[in-house]
Amino acid sequence: MEDKQWTVQIYVTEDGAETRARAVLSTHGSSEMTGRGTARRNPIDRPVPEIGDELAASRALEDLAVRLHDVASDDIVEMAGPASGIPRATPEGFVIQDG
Repeated sequence: MEDKQWTVQIYVTEDGAETRARAVLSTHGSSEMTGRGTARRNPIDRPVPEIGDELAASRALEDLAVRLHDVASDDIVEMAGPASGIPRATPEGFVIQDG
């Protein structure tokens, strides 16, 4: 079995009361996918940059997870149905050999 390594890098940018994050997933080969997240500090809150970083990063990861799930779902729909050469049963109980 082949081990695979996927890497997620998170880039955080602060601009005043707004923090933006990008979560970039790199899979084997050169495939990349990006999620984005934002956090804004309420003007009456104390400035604690770590909280904005955490919120923006978590939102970027959440966005990335949804995007990855959507790709997997699309792949499932595209590949739906029995593979060629695999026996399958009909509603009447008959076994059919495709391919």
